[in-house]
Amino acid sequence: MIFRKSFSVGLALLFFSGFAALTRAARPFPDGATITFRKVFKTSFPEFTEIKVNESGSGTFDIRQLDEDSSPQPFEVSAPLAHRIFDLAARLRNFNGIDLEIHHRIANLGQKTFQYQRGSEIHETTFNYTLNESASQLLGIFDGLARQEGDLSDLVRAMRYDRLGVNDVLLHVEADYNKKLLPEPENLLPSLDQVAADSHFIDIARGRARTLAGRIRSGH
Repeated sequence: MIFRKSFSVGLALLFFSGFAALTRAARPFPDGATITFRKVFKTSFPEFTEIKVNESGSGTFDIRQLDEDSSPQPFEVSAPLAHRIFDLAARLRNFNGIDLEIHHRIANLGQKTFQYQRGSEIHETTFNYTLNESASQLLGIFDGLARQEGDLSDLVRAMRYDRLGVNDVLLHVEADYNKKLLPEPENLLPSLDQVAADSHFIDIARGRARTLAGRIRSGH
């Protein structure tokens, strides 16, 4: 009888802890405000990008083709970058009633949306191309975060499944770093260090990873 009672209590605790975890996953940003960037550009690669960042720097990214299932992945940005994102949003009135579109005939560059949400308060604006300086800076940050997470995903995938292809990925990462397209390249350091220290990877890849990690650490 005691065993059955303890077993039932254990099942109940397991159920409620699992339910709580699912609830947290469904509401990743319960406190504070969240800025969301979304870009939809059919026939490009990727066709869909969505990045969410809250005031503490916690966020998710979902980068994929439109016919693929949504699979947001957690990530973090530094406190200074999160502050920068929310400062730029504030300059844009948190997207409340602001029109960023240039309103001239121009090629389709993808539909971009900025959204601000705090509780039930939601504001958003959508545009193809803008000349607004604050919006352009905010767009540059989110495009950079998307590129950075894409580079990291490609590197991790190559490390697992295509060791000979790691050097090619590193060449791409290095080019992005040289162009200053990565907002927080230090997030790549754990993977770069792993490549540099692992003799299973070819020497040229190990050397490139070591050199790039050194440049990132020194800020060059």
